[in-house]
Order: sequence, then structure tokens, then C-alpha cells
Amino acid sequence: MQTQTNYTGIDISKSFFDVAFLQAGRYTYYKFSNDRDGFKALLKVVPSGTWVVMEASGPYYLQLACFLHDQRIAVSVINPLVIRRFSQMRMSRAKTDKKDAKMIAEYGKTEQPPLWQKPEQHVITLQQMEALLARLQTEYTSLSNQLGSFDSSGMLTGQLRKQVVAELKHKQTLVKKLTNQMEQIAKHHYSNMLADLESIPGLGKKTAMILTVLSGGFSRFDDYRKLSSYIGICPRIFESGTSVKGKARICKMGMSRIRATLYVCSWSASRCNKACRELYERLLAKGKAKKLALIAVANKLLKQAFAIARQQTKYQENYSNITCF
Repeated sequence: MQTQTNYTGIDISKSFFDVAFLQAGRYTYYKFSNDRDGFKALLKVVPSGTWVVMEASGPYYLQLACFLHDQRIAVSVINPLVIRRFSQMRMSRAKTDKKDAKMIAEYGKTEQPPLWQKPEQHVITLQQMEALLARLQTEYTSLSNQLGSFDSSGMLTGQLRKQVVAELKHKQTLVKKLTNQMEQIAKHHYSNMLADLESIPGLGKKTAMILTVLSGGFSRFDDYRKLSSYIGICPRIFESGTSVKGKARICKMGMSRIRATLYVCSWSASRCNKACRELYERLLAKGKAKKLALIAVANKLLKQAFAIARQQTKYQENYSNITCF
């Protein structure tokens, strides 16, 4: 990528987005509404041939990113944590929308990030359904615990119990319906990939589908380490010199639901998956805690899943022969 590219930084929120780009050696700033009118107004001011860089701020960036992509404007979408770390390295303490937009533009100029690819509709639909499913399951667990608390009081009326139980059944029905819909869409678009993933000992049908949904059919990441970091299953070690020693732990910057699912999978994988079993036993022999060993197994499972999905093959016991990127 050429260094003379003019990068435009965009700091986006639900209602507005701030824009910053270099013009005649100085940064120029604009603020637009986060809607079609604002998108069109942006086109009138950005320099020709600009490369737009923005954060993946919840769902708020998606419409603008898709609009710019359709207008054949280069777009990069960056994890907000990456921008935050970049800002800290620059020792920037100011926190305003304009400063954030400028910092994002500076990140683009310095790091020259890769192009963002517009996701297909079924990918977005599956990801939204997965988010809704996670919320429904959280609500079901919370309400179930609440019912248990009411029962413990010994003062729960029959009428209130019926209402709570009815709501629990309703949520169960929604979860089942949504899960079936997700499975149908996933099978339609990823039937071969899901079959390949389910061939991995220890990786079940549910986990295979969640991984496929979150990764957009394993197309959103070009390296399994990036997927591991996104999920939050990558190990992080606190150690500096000889005076600072800490326990190894996972970096919890991803999604708790898939982390928990992979961790459960690691229990069976540590017994029935040859590569995972050898890793687990090797770590225990070195005196590592069982929990840490299982986290390593979960990461190994993710590595296997990434390679199998990208190479369109099934699990083989001599898995070291398969490139894991």
C-alpha cells in the first residue's frame, strides 16, 4: 500500500459521526448525522481517493461502511481496543470526538490496515440471531434464578408462580425456534464446513455453528490467532524481568458465551482428541494447573477448527501435517 494515501478517520456513534482528514497539511474536521443524508454529505467533502478508517463501534458503523463500500471507497474497520492502544502509545490524553477521529486517521496512515470486506446478508442475520439467542438465554437463566429465590422465601403465591413459569416456557419456545432457524440458515450456506468441523473430536454441533457464525464462515480472519484474540481465549502471561511474576490467564476481551462453550468442549477433547490429549498431559506433567491446561486445549481446538474450515478438510489424527496458518 502506498504511504501517500490520504486516510480519513471516522469516530462514529448512534446518531452522529465525526470526520478528520489532512488537507493542505492540516486536519479538517466535519460532523454528520449517522444516516443516509449524512453519508451523502460525507461524499461531498472527503478527498478523492481517500481511504476511510473507522472503529467497529457496536452496530453503528455497519451502514456507513456498507455505503462507502458500495461507492467503491476503500474502508478499514478496526477493533476499538486497537485504536485505544495506539492512542495510549502516542500518549494522547484528550478525549473528544474530533481528537478520536484524528487519531483514527493517524492510525490508518501509520499502520496501513487491510481492506474491510462487506459481509453477506446471511452472515449479518446469523450474527444478529446469535446475539438475540444469547440475550434470551441470559434472561431465561436470570428469571429461573429469580423463581428459585421466590420459592426459598416460602411466600410465593400460586398465581405469581404460574406467571413466572409461563414466561420461562415462552422464552424456552423462543430459544428453540431461534436455534432451529439458525441451524437451517447455517446448513444452507455452510453445510460442508459444519460437517468438517463436527469431525473434530470434542467439538460438537452447537460449538461448530457458533464458531462459524461469529467468524462469518471463517472468512473474517486470516490467522487463527486473530480469531483467538477476538474470542478472548488467547493466553496472557504477566511477567517482567525477575521481579514481576504472575499467573498465566486468558485475555477476556472477547465473548463469554463462546469462551464458556469452548472450555466445556476442552473437557472431552482432553480425552478423545489425540493432539489435545497430548497437550493436556504435557502441561500437567510440567506442573501446570488443570484449568490452565484446559484453556490451552480450548485454544488448540480453535486452531484445529480454523485450519479445517479454511482447508475444507476433515479431522485427521496426524493433524500436524495440516497447516494451521
